[in-house]
Amino acid sequence: MQNGHIFTFAGQAMIARPSGALFWPAEELLVVSDLHLGKSERISRRSGALLPPYEVQDTLTRLEADIAATLPRAVICLGDSFDDMVAVTALDPDHANWIAGLTAGRDWTWVTGNHDPAPTGLGGHAADVVTCGPVTFRHIAIDGTSPEISGHYHPKARLRVRGHAVSRPCFLRDDMRLILPAYGTYTGGMRTSDRALGQLMAANARAILAGLPMVEIPMPR
Repeated sequence: MQNGHIFTFAGQAMIARPSGALFWPAEELLVVSDLHLGKSERISRRSGALLPPYEVQDTLTRLEADIAATLPRAVICLGDSFDDMVAVTALDPDHANWIAGLTAGRDWTWVTGNHDPAPTGLGGHAADVVTCGPVTFRHIAIDGTSPEISGHYHPKARLRVRGHAVSRPCFLRDDMRLILPAYGTYTGGMRTSDRALGQLMAANARAILAGLPMVEIPMPR
């Protein structure tokens, strides 16, 4: 259950998991962001381009594994859980039942994203903002005075290892903000050197690389 990188945020012990999920042991809370379920369906519907239609299954398989490993009391999906609202109704019935099974018996919150207001009929409840202890959860980070956990930006760190460029999804953290990587299988990323992230994160910000091995480094700029 403790598989991952342990760090402190807002005075609380947190675990960044290799999958890109975040676990808060004291609250028995699992957090994921930007699942973008149904992205292949949305791309096909809008442009006719065909992608392998396995991203929903792959994303849900990883999410189910994180739930089995952490046994959370509560789950927060930090917005953009679906690529758009049509993707919710276009879900394969087996996938819809799978999601409903994952939400059953848990305090499950779908935070509103900029791609999806929040799904309905799949269990759980919707909210724009969630507060737990000293931490506020929302989709997009804002300037504020309380510690905040968010998603939206799909941060990726690009660095050179033994002369080769390597890019990996990452968590970004400073004293007031923690930004999660995108959890979905078909999701791109924004480099940590992008101006938007550079302006958002403090000078002492750190990046925790998702995947294995998990490494924490100064945020590449």
